[in-house]
Amino acid sequence: MKKSLRWLGGSFSLVALYLGWVLIPGTLTDYQPPAKDVALVTQDAADNAKPDSVISLAIWNMGYAGLGAESDFFYEHSSLLSNGHMIRAPRPLTERNLKAAVDFVKQTQTDFFLFQEVDLKSRRSYFMNEFAQLAAAAPDFHAAFFTNYQVKRVPVPILEPWRAYGAVHSGIATLSRYQPEEVTRIQLPGAFAWPIRIFQLDRCLGVESFALDNGKKLIVINLHNSAYDKDGAMKAQELQALKALVLAEYAAGNYVIVGGDWNQCPPFFPCDTFREMPEGYGQFNMAADLLTADWQWIYDPTTPTNRKVDEVYDPEKTFVTLIDYFLVSPNIQIKKVRTIDQGFQFSDHQPVWMEVVLKQ
Repeated sequence: MKKSLRWLGGSFSLVALYLGWVLIPGTLTDYQPPAKDVALVTQDAADNAKPDSVISLAIWNMGYAGLGAESDFFYEHSSLLSNGHMIRAPRPLTERNLKAAVDFVKQTQTDFFLFQEVDLKSRRSYFMNEFAQLAAAAPDFHAAFFTNYQVKRVPVPILEPWRAYGAVHSGIATLSRYQPEEVTRIQLPGAFAWPIRIFQLDRCLGVESFALDNGKKLIVINLHNSAYDKDGAMKAQELQALKALVLAEYAAGNYVIVGGDWNQCPPFFPCDTFREMPEGYGQFNMAADLLTADWQWIYDPTTPTNRKVDEVYDPEKTFVTLIDYFLVSPNIQIKKVRTIDQGFQFSDHQPVWMEVVLKQ
């Protein structure tokens, strides 16, 4: 009995020491960005041409090159143990997925790329600078990086410290054919309770402003809204902040385009369009009354953009839906939009491309 109690006491002591080793440094080094900040800009556009009245944009959550078709992400099941699920993809798969993202930049004809989940220096992607590789693939484009995830050590799976997720420095990245007048990182409201928040993302908007020949401005906003907030409270706060920003810019006479991973289906779009939704998945729609009806939610309703990563991708079984799309102001006309179907080979998301006309 005494031996059992000593063993139990020793185990509790080890757990307490481990938690202290994780929580204290995590709290002291918690990334706390200001409300507004400058972005990391690594290259300028090749010339000073202003955007034309017809422009195109592509969005893609590239899943840090670690969530290809072979991935069944452990965090979808438990934060305590991996239980045979993937913590990080093997390096050859990560390199393959990153090459696919680089090739996407080289081969896609567009004026803007809006990427989400781009790693700058993270253990999960073997400390490869993914942003630098994307920027190098478009040497004539302006390249900006907006940090939204910076943690010294993410300790999950909690009961497998020797296999921990580790250091993460990641964010959203925008590549533009045109030179912006202003590039700003805007911190979004909302946060998980301590201690979870010190290991979670600090969501932001990547906002770029471009001067136009007609005296107005084009405002391009890159976003990646919250996931894992089961009641949607954090997403609601983020969307109210976005609403205030886009309405102010539109009231000033500007053109506004928002694109990225919303982690919600568009208003009125049935989330189970492509496959019956398993119970408990909790996929919801964007609030239809967030903005007036003259604002447009732009997506390709024929092709899913996201697949769940709780299992290896099976085209006959895995739940897929649509959560990657654009929002555009009333003074913009839509010409084309299409989802680029990659069969979820390189990420748990698929790219979406759009062409628009800025009304004069």
